[in-house]
Amino acid sequence: MKHFKRCQLATLIVALCSYNAYGEQVLDEKSEKKQPVEKITVIGSNFFSNPSEISADTLERLRSATSDTASLFRNIPGVTLQTSGGVSSFPVIRGLSDDRIRIKVDGMDLISACGNHMNPPLSYIDPTNVDSAAVYAGITPVSLGGDSVGSTIIVNAKEIEFSDNDKLLKKGQIGTSYRTNGNVFSRNIAATFATKMFSFNYNGSTTKAENYSAGGDFKEAGLAAAGREWLAADEVGSSQYKSTNHSLTLGMKYDNHVFDFKVGIQDIPYQAWVNQRMDMTGNDSTQLNFHYAGEYLWGVLDARLYKENTEHSMQFYEDKLFWYGSSPAVDGVPCTPSGGKTGCAAGMPMDTEGVNVGAVIKANIALSADETLRLGFESQDYTLDDWWDPSGKGMWPNTFININNGERDRLAFYTEWQNKFNTDLLVQLGLRYENVEMNADEVQGYSPMMANYGVEAAAFNAADRKKTDDNIDLTAIVHYQLNSVDTIEFGYARKTRSPNLYERYTWSTGGMVMRMINMVGDGNGYVGNLELNAEVSHTLSASFDWKEATQKTWGVTLAPYYTYIEDYIDVTRCASSNMNCGAANQTATEGFVYLQFVNESARIYGVDLSGFVILEENSHYGDLSATAAISYVRGKNNTTDDNLYNMMPLNATFSLQHNLDHWTNILELELVENKNKVSAVRNEVTTAGYGLVNLRSSYQFKALRIDFGIENLFDKFYHHPLGGAYTGQGKTMSSTGVPWGVSVPGMGRSLYTGISYKF
Repeated sequence: MKHFKRCQLATLIVALCSYNAYGEQVLDEKSEKKQPVEKITVIGSNFFSNPSEISADTLERLRSATSDTASLFRNIPGVTLQTSGGVSSFPVIRGLSDDRIRIKVDGMDLISACGNHMNPPLSYIDPTNVDSAAVYAGITPVSLGGDSVGSTIIVNAKEIEFSDNDKLLKKGQIGTSYRTNGNVFSRNIAATFATKMFSFNYNGSTTKAENYSAGGDFKEAGLAAAGREWLAADEVGSSQYKSTNHSLTLGMKYDNHVFDFKVGIQDIPYQAWVNQRMDMTGNDSTQLNFHYAGEYLWGVLDARLYKENTEHSMQFYEDKLFWYGSSPAVDGVPCTPSGGKTGCAAGMPMDTEGVNVGAVIKANIALSADETLRLGFESQDYTLDDWWDPSGKGMWPNTFININNGERDRLAFYTEWQNKFNTDLLVQLGLRYENVEMNADEVQGYSPMMANYGVEAAAFNAADRKKTDDNIDLTAIVHYQLNSVDTIEFGYARKTRSPNLYERYTWSTGGMVMRMINMVGDGNGYVGNLELNAEVSHTLSASFDWKEATQKTWGVTLAPYYTYIEDYIDVTRCASSNMNCGAANQTATEGFVYLQFVNESARIYGVDLSGFVILEENSHYGDLSATAAISYVRGKNNTTDDNLYNMMPLNATFSLQHNLDHWTNILELELVENKNKVSAVRNEVTTAGYGLVNLRSSYQFKALRIDFGIENLFDKFYHHPLGGAYTGQGKTMSSTGVPWGVSVPGMGRSLYTGISYKF
C-alpha cells in the first residue's frame, strides 16, 4: 500500500506533464507556431558550480583498459578507488566513499543489496555504455542529491537520439578488447534506429576475467584451499569475474517533450572477492526507468519513475574452502557431503533480494535571464530481505534471518535559488528536507542454542525497530570572477545521511556471522546498532582557478576543504556476553577483530592541486601537453583520536600527452606516499609508497578506433593503500583461516588493446 500511494502520486504528476506535453504550445513570438527542439536541456547542466567531467576522449581511451566503471574517475583530483570485485570497486572522494557519497546512474539512486556491498551503483553500467561522467567533489547542490555527507557522482548512458530529417537514422558501434593480466576479454555492441518521433536503442556488453597476477610473489605457491586449484605465488586469488549487461531504450519526441523508457538487465554469474570472506555467486538485476523531459515558457520540467529489483547470492567460489566440518579427510578434502548435517557444511549460502522504487520530479524555473529557481520532489521506497539457508554442521535446522523485510523509505523536497548579480558575482543557495523511515521485522538464528542466537534474536525482536530521521541539508555557494580568466568559488554545506540497513539492523555477535558483514574489505567482523543517529556533515570548500590570458596555454586549480561530521558512523570493539566480544577482542593490536557500529565525531581535511600546460602546439612534430594532479587528505576520529579508516596518503599523477594527426600517446606516472596513519580500532595494516608508469596510445581514423597500452610498465610490486585485507583464498569462514597482515597487492604489468568501429 505504501509503494502504491507514493507511485500513485508520482504517476499523477507525470500524467499531468504528459497532458501539458500535448496541451500546451510553446510559441515563437514571430510565427506563433509550435517550435520543436532537437534536445531538451538537462536540469543541472547549467550549474556554475562546475563538476570535474571526464572528457569524451578519456572515456574512449579508458574503455579498453578497464571493465570497472568506477575506475574511469581515477585521474580526477581527490578521487581514488577502494579495491573490491573486478567490476565493482568503490570511488573514494576526499576521504568518503560508498553510501557517504551520492551516485546517480541514468538519474536513478541505486542501492547495494548485499552485506558486503558487492553490487554498488556503478557496477550496473559497463564502461562501454557510459556517455558522460562527472564528479561534484566540492559543495554538491541540494538538487543533485541528498542522503549523503560527501560528493556526488553522476553517470549517464547516451541520450536518446532522433532523426533530424525524414530519413531513418541508423547507427551503431561494435567493439572488443583484451587485457593480458587476468586474461580479460570483453565485447560490446550498440545500435540505434530512429525517426523524427520515435527511437530505439540497444546496448550490450560482456566481460570475463581470470585471477590477476601481482608484480611479484606475496605468498607461498600451493592449493588455494583443500580440494581447490593451485595458485602461483604471485596469483591474487578470488579476483576472477564474469559480467553481462543489456539495456533497451524506447523513446518518443513530440514538439518540446521527450519520453523515454529504458530496461536494464544484468547477469553476473560470479565475481570473486579478493578482500571479502565470501564471493558473489550470482547477481541478477532488472531496472525499469521511465523518464520525461519537457521545455515550457517558464523553464524545464523533468520527471522520472524507476524500479530496481536485485537478486543476489554469495557463497565460496573456486579459491575458498567450500566443505567445512570434522569428517575424516578424503583426498585432502576435510569434509564431504557424506558427513551429514552434523558432520559437515556445504559452504555458507547467503541470499538477498532488494526492491528499490523511486520517483523524481524537478522543475527548473527561469525567473529572469540571470535568476533561476529549482524545485524538486524525490521519493524512494526500498525493501531488503537477507537470509542464509542452513548448509549443515551447526548451521541448521533454521534459515538464518539476517534482515527480515528491512525497509528504508525516503521522501525529499528541495528548493534551490541561483542568481547572477553582475558579470563577476554569482550566488547559489539551497535547502533540502528529507524524511527517512526505517524498520525491520523479527529475525532468527540457525538454532536458538548456537552462538547466543536465541538470546540476541529475542532481544532484537523485542526492541523498538522503527526509526524516523528528519534530515535538513543546506548549501551556499559563491562564485566570483576575479578578472577575465581567474575565478574563486567557495561554499558551505550541511549534509545528512541516515544509516543503511546493515549498519542499523544486523544483530548477531556470533563470530561467523559478524565476519560475513563487512562493507569495507578489512577482514574484520561487524554488528549493527539500533541506536544509531544520522550523520551530519559541515563542509567548507573553496576552489581557486588561475589561467593564462587566452585560457589555453596553462591553468592551475587549488581546492582546499574541511569537513566536520557529527554522529559519524565509525566502530568500536564489540562488548557482549559472546566470547568473540570479550577482553581479548578489546585489547588486540594484531589480528582480525569484532566491531560494532557507533556514532562518534570526525573531521576530514585536505587539498587538491591540479594543472595543465601546453608545451608545444601546431608544430611539425604535433602537439605536446602536460597535466598534474596532487591530492592530500587527512581523517581523524575526534572522539577517540584514532585515524579514520581507508584514508589515501599523499598521491600524485603526472601525464605527458602527444597528439599527431590520428595518433594520441600518453605517458603517465603515479606516485603514492607511505601509508602509516592507520585505524587502530580496526588493526588496519600500513602500506609502502610506490610509483607506477603507464603508457597509452590510440589511433582514430574516421569510424575506426584502436587503443593499446601497458599499465604498470615495469611490473612494480605494490600494495594499494585502499586495497584492504587479502582474504582471497583459504578457510575464510574461520577467524584464523586467513593470515592477518597481508594487504591486497596491486596488479602487475598488463598489456591491453581494444578496437571499435562505428557504423
